[in-house]
Amino acid sequence: MSERSEAPYGAWASPITAETVISAAVGLSEVRVDRQDAGAVWWSESRPEEGGRVQIVREGADVLPEGFAARTRVHEYGGGAWTAHAGIVYFANWADQRLYRLDPGSSEPVAITPEPEVPMGDRYADVDVAADGTWLVCVREHHPVGDGEAVNELVRIPTDGSAEPVVLVTGPDFVSSPRLSHDAKQLAWLQWNHPNMPWDETELCLGATTLFGRDLVLGEVIAGGSGESIFQPTWSPGGTLHYVSDRTGWWNVYRRRGADQPVVAVEGEIGTPQWVFGMSRYAFLVDGTVVAACRRNGRDELLGYDVPFTSIDSVVGDGRRIVFVGASPTQESAIIRFDPATGEHELLREPRDLGLDPSCISVPEAIEFPTEPGPDGEVRTAHALYYPPTNPEASAPAGERPPLLVLSHGGPTAATRPMLSLGTQFWTSRGFAVVDVDYGGSTGYGREYRDRLQGAWGIVDVQDCVAAAQFLADRGDVDPERLCIRGGSAGGYTTLQALSTTDVFAAGASHYGVADLSALARDTHKFESRYLDGLVGPWPEAEAVYRERSPIEHTDGLSSPMIILQGSEDEVVPPNQADLMVAALDAKGLPYAYVLFEGEQHGFRKAENIVRALESELSFYAQVFGFTPAGDVTPVEVHNLP
Repeated sequence: MSERSEAPYGAWASPITAETVISAAVGLSEVRVDRQDAGAVWWSESRPEEGGRVQIVREGADVLPEGFAARTRVHEYGGGAWTAHAGIVYFANWADQRLYRLDPGSSEPVAITPEPEVPMGDRYADVDVAADGTWLVCVREHHPVGDGEAVNELVRIPTDGSAEPVVLVTGPDFVSSPRLSHDAKQLAWLQWNHPNMPWDETELCLGATTLFGRDLVLGEVIAGGSGESIFQPTWSPGGTLHYVSDRTGWWNVYRRRGADQPVVAVEGEIGTPQWVFGMSRYAFLVDGTVVAACRRNGRDELLGYDVPFTSIDSVVGDGRRIVFVGASPTQESAIIRFDPATGEHELLREPRDLGLDPSCISVPEAIEFPTEPGPDGEVRTAHALYYPPTNPEASAPAGERPPLLVLSHGGPTAATRPMLSLGTQFWTSRGFAVVDVDYGGSTGYGREYRDRLQGAWGIVDVQDCVAAAQFLADRGDVDPERLCIRGGSAGGYTTLQALSTTDVFAAGASHYGVADLSALARDTHKFESRYLDGLVGPWPEAEAVYRERSPIEHTDGLSSPMIILQGSEDEVVPPNQADLMVAALDAKGLPYAYVLFEGEQHGFRKAENIVRALESELSFYAQVFGFTPAGDVTPVEVHNLP
């Protein structure tokens, strides 16, 4: 090993550039096994270098021609944009949101849904095809002319596009997960109503696909409701309906047979928050055995099997083998095919070759730390993953401690990902410490932990992020004078709230974060339009609480520099939220940087914008803390800098 070069923390030369983070990077998701096509494995790839386009891949070969992308805007977050049946792919196309069919050997997709009256006004997701391939059922989100609320329904569509969609289920505010029995005579689905989110309360329904010669119009609620969240209804090879319920406080698998019985019962989470459609956390072997991914102690496992993956998603099966997206703290996502009989696995889609020395990868430590007591006065603990600064070629001056970046994840009903992220390693390889916090309200620790944030958003999450920073400072890991907080979306809100209501953090970075909760309650999309009822209080009855919890109402408490990054076409957190905070920072004369990304929505998908966001944030910290970043980093303009 060559001699280490000495440089201040944050200024280390790193092999992980912003371009490295996105070069050849893909987001892998939505694995499908097409049993009518010799068990062919399909998956989605989101590609920053193609402007964030989502490509469908079959056994390693791209499927969609230029000009098409499989991405839906249902619920704005999408997911479940496509499926494959007998080699035919059905997908929602990003440009117009219509449903298309692409036959094997063809290079020209054909629309099978009509042109809506409002451009992109009919959006489709969560497709399930009948066994004979003649029709399909899916979610349709209809946006009417004018300002009326979108209508979410289940519809039946002939796969050749020969007839208009027929409504099967309408009435509930939301529907998802339509799943046909093997003979296509029964349909299971999930539904829920405002103000619930799907992780709060859902109902599992079952109905016949025809009723007295007519299409399905009624269904029976067979599980859920009354504070119970149901996830992923799935039919077993033998034709028995299974589903995931959190009725015990943990999302476990149940079988619908007489009195529903738990098939997998553990103190762990098989379910996950239904932010997007098409998620799958368990699958069947041909004999009906359930193979499930389960999160315990901040990491995923494949229950009953020893696999080297700590993040597992999109679990499907071909009857003999299980296929999923797998990753670990030292490996990015890959498509894995696992044989339960032998315990062996193969990579169907390998992670990219990073060409990095493994010794420069920071491997996280799972930490638990004390945080503020609960309403009953009992001391509580919270969870996080701590990444120490790691670079075999660099060292810091004696006695110096690293700056800390506290990551507050989005959602807020979400969780940290125990997997290799070059976005995190970008910082640790430069000499930053990073702690990724699973604050109260995060998933993966049971219903009680998830419910900590009910009525307490902007309080519990901030307390836990502060507690994580103080825990690491007290332990001697980080510099208590250079504690920073950063986050996107809901994590951006936590960042803004922490910077405006505490004096713990020396700087912060908000990525499309919420500054005004009242504005968010008044001006957001249907899926989240009542989300804050649970997290904050019913709107507008609790308007005073909204003001009290809004960072924009506490700008007098701001005392730290901040960088704000925002997409110009964000409909989840509109740009006016960022504008409000920028104006407040400028009025106080605090150092700030503001970068608006034209054409971006909620989250940055274009390669050039991801690069610019990373380099801008690094340049911001360098200017604020007085170090010179290594490499060719494009500086960002910091206003009001002394």
